[in-house]
Order: sequence, then C-alpha cells, then structure tokens
Amino acid sequence: MTGKGKIAVLDVGKTNVDLWVADRTGNLLENRSTPNRVSDGPPWRHHDLKTLGDWLGETLADICQHHPIEFLIPVGHGAGGVLVGEDSADENMGAMLPMIDYEDHCPEDINSEYLGKCGTFEDRGSQVMMASTHAARQLLRMQRADPKTFAKANHYLNIAQYWGWWLTGVAVSEYSAMGAQSHLWNVLRHHWSPIVDIQGWRGLLPDFQPAWSKLGTVRHTLMRRYGLPANITVLTGAHDSSSNFYRYVAAGLEDFTLVSTGTWVVAMSRETNLATFDHDRGTTINADMNGLPVGGALVMAGREFSAIAGPSWHGDKAELGPLIRIVKQGTMALPGFSNNDGQFPGSAGHGQIVGPMPETTAERTALAVLQAALLTVTCADTLGGGRRLILDGTFLKEPLYAPLVAALRPDIKTELSEEKNGVVIGALCLATRVLGEQPFELRLQPVEPAAIPGLEAYASDWRRAAEANASVAL
Repeated sequence: MTGKGKIAVLDVGKTNVDLWVADRTGNLLENRSTPNRVSDGPPWRHHDLKTLGDWLGETLADICQHHPIEFLIPVGHGAGGVLVGEDSADENMGAMLPMIDYEDHCPEDINSEYLGKCGTFEDRGSQVMMASTHAARQLLRMQRADPKTFAKANHYLNIAQYWGWWLTGVAVSEYSAMGAQSHLWNVLRHHWSPIVDIQGWRGLLPDFQPAWSKLGTVRHTLMRRYGLPANITVLTGAHDSSSNFYRYVAAGLEDFTLVSTGTWVVAMSRETNLATFDHDRGTTINADMNGLPVGGALVMAGREFSAIAGPSWHGDKAELGPLIRIVKQGTMALPGFSNNDGQFPGSAGHGQIVGPMPETTAERTALAVLQAALLTVTCADTLGGGRRLILDGTFLKEPLYAPLVAALRPDIKTELSEEKNGVVIGALCLATRVLGEQPFELRLQPVEPAAIPGLEAYASDWRRAAEANASVAL
C-alpha cells in the first residue's frame, strides 16, 4: 500500500480494548490499551460504554497529533451488542439500555422462554451457550425487563458496528458479526432466524453492508468534543476471529483449518462438511466476510490451562522431561475445568486429574500444555476439513505447544503464524480491499513434531477417558 495516510484499528475484546495504528505496508506503529470495564448493575452486569467512548475519543485525538489517520476499522468479539436510540451523542452513548456482559447470569425464566423460541441448531448457528451469551437472548432479556424503553429503540448493533455507528451515526449490520453466535441470523439460509419475527425485532436490525464498506467520516459532534480531524473514514468492521481468519483468505490460502488460541481455542474451516456436523459438541456455523458459512469448533482452553497449571504457575515454560514423565505415567487432565462443555458435552465443571498426581509446578505446567494440545486437536478433528493446520495466538508463547499438536496430527501439515496480531492484520486487509491493493504477505512456519514416546497411545486413552468422564456427568 502506498500513500501517507495511516490506518487505525479498534479491537474491542472482552477483557481489553486496543487502538492500533499501522502504516500502509502493515507495520504496526503504535498501540494504546484500556480495560473493558464492567459494572455489576443495576439492572444487570453491563459494560461501561461512556468511559470507553471517552477513552476512544481522547486517545484517537492524541494519536492524530502524531499520525495522519485516514481509515478507522472497528472489530469486536461476537458475544454482545448494543440496543440504541436515535442520538449517539447523548450521555448514554446512544444506548437505550445498558450493554449486557455476556458472562452475567441470565435469569431462569428468560432462559426457559429463550429455549422455546430460539429455533434449531441451523437457525442459531451454535448450541445455546453459557450465561448470557447470544445477542438474541440478550435482546429477549432487555425486552422483558423494560418493554417501554425497548419499544423506543431504533437499532440493535453488534459490537464493531455499534462503535462504527457511534463514530459516524450510520447503522448497518455485517455478516461475520451477525454470524458469530448472535442467534439472530441463519447463515446457511441467509435470512433472519425465527426468533426475530416471533419477537418483532426485524425493524431493529439494519440492512447488511460489507465489512470493508465505508460508513462515513467521524461526526461533527465528536470532532468538536474531542478535537478530532475531519477526514477519518470509518469502515463497517467485523467480528474479531473472523477478521483473523480473513487475513489467510485474503492472502489466497485454501483448504486449511485455522486454530486461534487464547482464553478460547477457536478452530475455523471453510472445508467442514456442515451436513454431518456434530451439534452436541461446541460447534458453530460462522459467516465469512461475504456471508458464506465457515465451520467452527471451540473450547475454553485458556481457562482449562490456568486451572490445571495452578496458582503456583507464573509463566514458566513447559519442559520436555516432565512432559515425557506425564505421558509415561499416564497422568491425564480430563475436561472440563471451565464452565463450558466445549467438545465434551456434559463436562463443564467436572474436570479432574486422573493417574499419578503431578508433584511439581513443572509437571503441572507440562500437563496443562499437553491438555491444551489435545483440546486443539479435538477441535480440528471435529471440523475435519483442510489439508493443513495453522496455529496462531497466545499458546504459541509455549514452545512445546505447536510441536505437540503436530505430533498428535502426523498426517496433516502443521504450521504456525509468526504474526502475533492477526485480528489487527485481518482488519487492515479490509482497508487494502477498499484501496484495491494487494493484501499483506502471509508468513507461516512449518512445525516439527515433538518426539514423545507413547504419545499416540496416550492421546487415544485420553480421548476415551474424556468422553467417559463427560458421559458420567450428564
């Protein structure tokens, strides 16, 4: 990409929010970060949009003192959105009701009503997941809690599109965000899910625009309030994991499964046979930037890792010796140690360590890394698509993780991405599309499988034991 204008990416995660600046060759120049604060209520646990909006406006204004920003692209996680009114400049940031934190407990009466209205797996694109996950369930809760205020709302917007609306005043829907377990959009049939018409929500959901389309420039109200320049163009933006997936697609990669790692391990593949998808596991039907289906499988492996490694773990890397001992003696960590079933229905909260207990922090760390690799392979096996397996994200900081995954899937080419900020680079690829320029170079590194005696037999035993542990819990 050529020219002087810089590109900003707003990455709204569940825990932290980042504002990145990149040049037009994809080099990341600056990063500012702030916690994504939540309040316990009333009326429910909710995100502090006002504090976040002020941070964004002030930080963007400061960045513009150093970098001429031409485009801003918002991306966000897929488990929330905001019910908005007409005025995005009011004291509530345009929110008619507070934005629900998806980890907030959902009342049982809402859950019961929701289960009766949310349709089939195909309608939803996923199982009904934990707590207050799913935009449709959040909408139902808001509608029941305050029907008068709800009736005055203009739009419901996914996270990235909410921030685009706040910045520009333009409301749109976007495929990857609506297709990220919102339960509002049937990805396969390309229409709204039944609950939308049952509850009369169709008028709240704006028309779709591509993730790379231009919403407009920053509103004059925000320019005056924060001292922002007049020429920042905001794009529609996208779902964060889908943005990461898009950078591989934009580079021309085909026939692959991507596994992104962090709090969640999320596997995605366009080659998955959705007709034979196992709906009882943690599987999803996502949408790519063009609205086409992408198979997904996920597990809360980051939480599993923390529970297994224990409080004495302080970032130490797993060592080969303790790992070999763990495999040899048959010590296994069976899911789930989190409140999510993942790939083993019924396992949530029933995690246990079987076999000889790990005696040292080094052994617990080795066990945690081994379980993370096993869960990764389980997700990839669930999808079943792609001749190559690509790993990226937080777990790559652990040197033994990728070699273990490669050893557990010896017939598949395993590679890792050297790019540590894939969501941001994927968002930048949306700007290259707007400008008609080439996407950024994709740098992948082949992974050499770890040599662990008895690993194949151990993995088979672990899978059987994990299935049995989950079935007992059901």
